Amino acid sequence: FCGASIYNENWAICAGHCVQGEDMNNPDYLQVVAGEHNRDVDEGNEQTIILSKIIQHEDYNGFTISNDISLLKLSQPLTFNDYVGPIALPEAGHAASGECIVSGWGALSEGGSSPSVLQKVSVPIVSDAECRDAYGQNDIDDSMICAGVPEGGKDSCQGDSGGPLACSDTGSPYLAGIVSWGY
Repeated sequence: FCGASIYNENWAICAGHCVQGEDMNNPDYLQVVAGEHNRDVDEGNEQTIILSKIIQHEDYNGFTISNDISLLKLSQPLTFNDYVGPIALPEAGHAASGECIVSGWGALSEGGSSPSVLQKVSVPIVSDAECRDAYGQNDIDDSMICAGVPEGGKDSCQGDSGGPLACSDTGSPYLAGIVSWGY
């Protein structure tokens, strides 16, 4: 499974690699569960909606993981409430900065098990130069944003893919990035 972010009542945003190989025009075997908190307990706030269409970025590259984004069209609209709501997108050209939040049900350690309850961690945005120094000049392109701490220990992990990197340096939360890859 993968995480996603709600854009509006009818669309969610996810990583492209999460839907690679899926039937883009008839994905009715895939679903979005919004309002989930504890995957092991039906808390009554969940909305499960089947997908009707997937749009993958036209320049998505599964080898380099460039442009790792897809749009998920829901077969019926979500109902917004205290547990389900959209996240804003930044103004075009805005460069995120400062501390941001990654959330998901990914593993709590490399090779570890996934938690039942939604987790979050605060990570700083890393400059492109620092990121290229860490991962290699050719592995980071302009479609990517990096976040994390050099010493490790606070990061997204397997199972967090597709979920949000939410920043608030503008004063209100917005979707700065999508969990994609790392090591």
